[in-house]
Amino acid sequence: MPMPESHGFLLNWAVAVFILMTGNKLRDAMNADSALDIDSQGSGRKSRGDFRVLFHRILQYAHRGATRIEFLREVSSLLLDFSSADAAELRLLERNQHFRGVAMRGAVPRVQFEILPLAHTESGDWAPSAGPVSELEHLVWAVIHGRIDSASPHFTHFGSFITGDPLETVKIPGTDGGPASGRLVSLAGPYASLLLIPIAVENHNVGLMMLKSPERDFFPREEVSFYESLAQNIGVALAHRRAQVALRERVKELTCLYGIARLVEQPGITLEQLMQGVVDLLPPAWLYPEIAYGRITVNGSTFVTRGFREGPHRQTAEVVVGGVRRGAVEVHYVEARPSLDEGPYLKEERSLIDTIAREVALIIERRQAEDESARLQEQLRHADRLATIGQLAAGVAHELNEPLGNILGFAQLARKLPQVPAEVDGDLEKIVNASLYAREVIRKLMLFARQAPSRRDRVSLNDVIQDSLALLEGRLNKSAVEVNLQLAPDLPPVTADPSQLGQVLINLAVNALQAMPGGGWLGITTWHEGDNVFLEVEDTGCGMSDQVMAQIFIPFFTTKDVNQGTGLGLSVVHGIVTGHGGNITVRSETGRGSRFTVRLPVNRSPDREGSDNDAIIA
Repeated sequence: MPMPESHGFLLNWAVAVFILMTGNKLRDAMNADSALDIDSQGSGRKSRGDFRVLFHRILQYAHRGATRIEFLREVSSLLLDFSSADAAELRLLERNQHFRGVAMRGAVPRVQFEILPLAHTESGDWAPSAGPVSELEHLVWAVIHGRIDSASPHFTHFGSFITGDPLETVKIPGTDGGPASGRLVSLAGPYASLLLIPIAVENHNVGLMMLKSPERDFFPREEVSFYESLAQNIGVALAHRRAQVALRERVKELTCLYGIARLVEQPGITLEQLMQGVVDLLPPAWLYPEIAYGRITVNGSTFVTRGFREGPHRQTAEVVVGGVRRGAVEVHYVEARPSLDEGPYLKEERSLIDTIAREVALIIERRQAEDESARLQEQLRHADRLATIGQLAAGVAHELNEPLGNILGFAQLARKLPQVPAEVDGDLEKIVNASLYAREVIRKLMLFARQAPSRRDRVSLNDVIQDSLALLEGRLNKSAVEVNLQLAPDLPPVTADPSQLGQVLINLAVNALQAMPGGGWLGITTWHEGDNVFLEVEDTGCGMSDQVMAQIFIPFFTTKDVNQGTGLGLSVVHGIVTGHGGNITVRSETGRGSRFTVRLPVNRSPDREGSDNDAIIA
């Protein structure tokens, strides 16, 4: 996305181009207007000053940047009042469409506007594409395309047409395929006087100004040049209006993109806040903001502008991330508007909404990358902590093993001495039991640190589970826990130490039982996918918070009361699983239980060593 300085440069550039373009056109128009010098004193007709005042009014209206519809309606009404004609009409060919504004005099003055379909003729000119073409319409298109008979008194050197006699017929030179190709046109009808003047922008006819009156010879010949100059100035006003509208729309688009850039740069803003901010920027950037509503849908979440309503017109762009559709950006118009490039939408608005959709996709990609980076960093820190603790545990275990062995051995020898008092024998028994407990803790530490020797063979995970559950049978019978065993019958064997795998299941099952003191449900499931077998142990116990889950594999971390656990059970499970080249994941929710999933590779050589970095904690 462009940075704010880039937006400022584009805006300044657009303003400079606008000033140069419209300034030159206005200067030329004023020079042309000043060049008019027709003596109208005593004629009872319009003077040069009258035309100048009218032009200034038209230019002021164009300067407001009014829509095309409003401009044609207003200017046709001004022409009607100024000329005292019975009808004033403006035609405009723009954006491959034919726009027509008509003001008619009557008891109740009427102003109409319509958009007519166009088609290309064989000669490459535009022509009406629907309905019958009247005789007057043939003449209109001949004037627009500059097909005039310079020898005819009805045509001026400027290309205008004038008549004050409805009974006259006019010959129109034509080109092959045109709607008035070389024909005589009869203008008999309700209007005796007609004045048709082409409107040009940059020496190219883009429309027509037409005045009509039922009176014969209503338009004096000496005023035609004034009206022709006015038509020229209307062309300048059209260019000025077009530049004003284009500049206004570009500023709105740049403001929208700049706003998105500022949102992205806000520190600490969430993705939800960012999407809501983007959708609020949509309506002001479109041509009709007063009837526009925005909606952005990403990853199943919807963000809308206040009071959102779906309308008869909608412009949509898909949000695609990594080749996958993740949502859409939409702008709705809740009221009908004239057709432009894409329904009532501009082609520039199509480019804008596509750009916004790409920016939304980039925002999502960037947030995903940031989340993944944070997750990997936390996983790396966790693995580093486990490796450090493992090294420390191995050193401590080696240092304590020898003195514990001496304590245990001498205590056992002392108990074998004859005539040992009963009280002393009881104390020696306590020393022996404490030494055995300490030795078991050290064994677990060495197993976690991968210092204990293991015997690897091809074993059936299902058989290991059955044997391990037999050891827990008494404890399971005393609890109010229902065991649901679902073992895949076609489970392939794995290369593993069966005693260590049994310890994995026992530790996970004991943890589950301790989480369900009042009873519950314990599920043990196995299956295989590809080159891996899976063991899942699920309970309906008290569950864990995210903070607890982040620490459960750290040695000596426990949530149990004193003397109810060492905090090494899950650490040993983690060490065994990763030592076998697998990983363990956990999903848990407070009050809803936990689910541990162990993955073990099927085709792993017995002498292959695992890596601490294989662990995944989810």
